Amino acid sequence: MGSGESRPSGSAAAETAAGPVALRILVGTHLKRFREAAGVSRAVAADLIRGSEAKISRMESGRVGFKQRDVADLLTLYGNIGETERSELLVLAQRASEPGWWQPFSDTMPDWFTTYVGLEQAAATMRTYEPQFVPGLLQTEGYARAVIELGRPAPPAEVERRVTLRMERQQILEGSSAPEFWAVIDEAALRRPMGSDQAMRDQLEHLLKVSELPNVTLQVLPFNQSGAAATGGPFILLRFADADLPDIVYLEQLTSALYLDKRTDVETYLVLIDRLAAAALTPRRSQAMISSLRGMF
Repeated sequence: MGSGESRPSGSAAAETAAGPVALRILVGTHLKRFREAAGVSRAVAADLIRGSEAKISRMESGRVGFKQRDVADLLTLYGNIGETERSELLVLAQRASEPGWWQPFSDTMPDWFTTYVGLEQAAATMRTYEPQFVPGLLQTEGYARAVIELGRPAPPAEVERRVTLRMERQQILEGSSAPEFWAVIDEAALRRPMGSDQAMRDQLEHLLKVSELPNVTLQVLPFNQSGAAATGGPFILLRFADADLPDIVYLEQLTSALYLDKRTDVETYLVLIDRLAAAALTPRRSQAMISSLRGMF
């Protein structure tokens, strides 16, 4: 879990790399730290901005945007904050309220997934285990369309918008600021037909292609390692370059998602993903298996 000095990250790199969701968490982390250092209760802070304790809690956890006046008033209340720190935090609060690039797709995403997309954009490292499907960031259009059509019913036009969103998200895997992406995929996910035979061949070819990217590590967990696979459902562990942003484990469910950031929870999943990676085939042997599976379709 990330830790660091009590300082807002006002560097240009941090501001350009972090999306609005990550910035909200960052600002909220500092507001909570300043409040606790000042010995101010949530009730007193809430009274100052004419809100509720629940609102303060949501602000500090980064679940809502910020009004500049509220942040300024809270910083004045907490005191002992230098002018530079105050100015930087107010700038970050303003940036945290700006819409992300995915805003035009917001009507196709539930709120809980919008939060994930924002965190995904800011992550420096992503590690994932997927027992059922190819990870979304590695899917082709044909495969993604088949997966999306398995979900909640939607008109064809909305399905296509969801496919487009998934393809747009994949752009983070390329470029100078691309995160390290490490995926462990169960062999069953690669054998399970999704869409046409051509769609599956294209998907397997795509996996071979992206596995050659310098920032992508792809491993297959074979059937003979069923013991290691008995871990429940898929999960994604996100880590961030800014030391003040906590590691987060994302667990997607049918109609909601969980975001775990407590140290004990994150460490449990770190141990788990390490165990899965150790049991899985090496990247080169994984490529060989993926290549051999193309003959199935």
